[in-house]
Amino acid sequence: MKLNIKKYGLIPAVATAFAFTACTGDLDVTPIDPNLDTPENVLTSNDAYNQILAKCYIGLAVSSADGPGGGPDIEGIDGGFGQYLRALFNLQELPTDECVMGWNDQTIKDLHGLQWTSSDVFISACYSRIFYQISMCNEVMRRIGNTDDATLKQYKAEARALRGLSYLHAIDLFGNVPFTDENSEVGGANPQQISRADLFNWLVKDMEECANDLPANPEKYRCGKGMVYMILAKLYLNAQVYTGTANYAKCAEYCQKIIDLGYKLESAADWYKMFCADNDQLLGTGHELIFSVYQDHINTQAYGGSTYIVCASIGGNMNPADYGLGGDGWGGIRLTPQFVNKFDETADQRARFFTDGQSKAIADLSNFQSGYAYTKFTNLKANGSMISGANAFPDTDFIIFRLADVYLMLAECQVVGGVSCDGIARFNDIRTRAGVPAIANPSKQDIIDERGRELAWECHRRSDLVRFNQLTTAEYLWSHKGMNSNVGTPHAVDAKYNLFPLASSDVMSNTNLQQNPGY
Repeated sequence: MKLNIKKYGLIPAVATAFAFTACTGDLDVTPIDPNLDTPENVLTSNDAYNQILAKCYIGLAVSSADGPGGGPDIEGIDGGFGQYLRALFNLQELPTDECVMGWNDQTIKDLHGLQWTSSDVFISACYSRIFYQISMCNEVMRRIGNTDDATLKQYKAEARALRGLSYLHAIDLFGNVPFTDENSEVGGANPQQISRADLFNWLVKDMEECANDLPANPEKYRCGKGMVYMILAKLYLNAQVYTGTANYAKCAEYCQKIIDLGYKLESAADWYKMFCADNDQLLGTGHELIFSVYQDHINTQAYGGSTYIVCASIGGNMNPADYGLGGDGWGGIRLTPQFVNKFDETADQRARFFTDGQSKAIADLSNFQSGYAYTKFTNLKANGSMISGANAFPDTDFIIFRLADVYLMLAECQVVGGVSCDGIARFNDIRTRAGVPAIANPSKQDIIDERGRELAWECHRRSDLVRFNQLTTAEYLWSHKGMNSNVGTPHAVDAKYNLFPLASSDVMSNTNLQQNPGY
């Protein structure tokens, strides 16, 4: 069953509180007595700890306790573009060949143009949301403390895993960042900055320990061993970028651990179901989805997450109802022609382009019909019907990790890292499922191209291009790379854009922080 979120009360220590049911994995919100509104008074039972743990989960899905129009959790950050998953998508997809944006909102076009500054509001939104999430998880761990209670140990491990996910985003996007954990003083001195390499080492150790207290087959939407192993695999996949030393062997080791847990690749006939409104049916061992963020058109209304992806990808001659929307499309994001060219449009089932009235070339970034639309994600159920009562907020859960990525990481470990594993066979499992021929001896370029085709718009592309040295260099150019205007030609850019700047407001207020080079 999906989450059932209702109106809830407040815990000042973590801003809001939900109640986690113990057996079904649902989030069932219940109010806390306002006369017992301090953490010391409220946190007297496992159920109460469930409530604040749930805020760590739902913090990935919504930016406000009061719905899409309510005041955001973070003061000064717009609740729409400051939502965690929307902010992550903007930074991981808009700077790449996979996505261009048609809107003129503030500095949004600077992201695809690879010409942002340290005061960019979209970068600051993502930065703030990541560290807000980390602080919430720290608070849960701090409140639980040391315990022999098995249930509380698991709750603490779940908060630890969610913190690990946010630190994975922090190390990838921002490099050397302010560091806090559950032992940090609350309200004390400004956090110290940790180097990227030191954060890598700390996070590896933290996640290895965390995995010991998590189930192999978790309840729906909750953290399990597979989710933490994915964090570890991602860290080792990018070890060269984060530490200066590659470690594909450890990446392959954790990929195999995930496979051994019993996750299974979906069939060719079921591939599209992972991107539909009832994709929760494919979540968990025995299926492909390893960890997803819950989305619901009533209970998690927000202008981010899957709502952002589905609504912003619909415009022009597209009929929103054909994609399960009860409201209008937003007409914003679509594909570059260079990315479209990576697909065999006649054979590859992943080539889900809308072309009626759309030009393949992008002559005008601000015109939605300039560039093919992409219909991978919809708000239709797998059987093609609409969710009952559906409106402008899709029910399609936001995928964080799935097994296809594991298969493609193994392929990279073998082809690029020289690790002895069955990566090429796994690589071709992905290709044949998509309906395209196997490649007996895939090249390094074949690996990154396949990652693009399979994982498009799933918030991996920028990281992959950085790892393959293609984001900022002239090795690979795409429409409007290095430019946000409608004149000129795409070009290589300063290598500083392989990393985002720390939020300038944070650097100015915390003298312990040194800005990333070039900003």
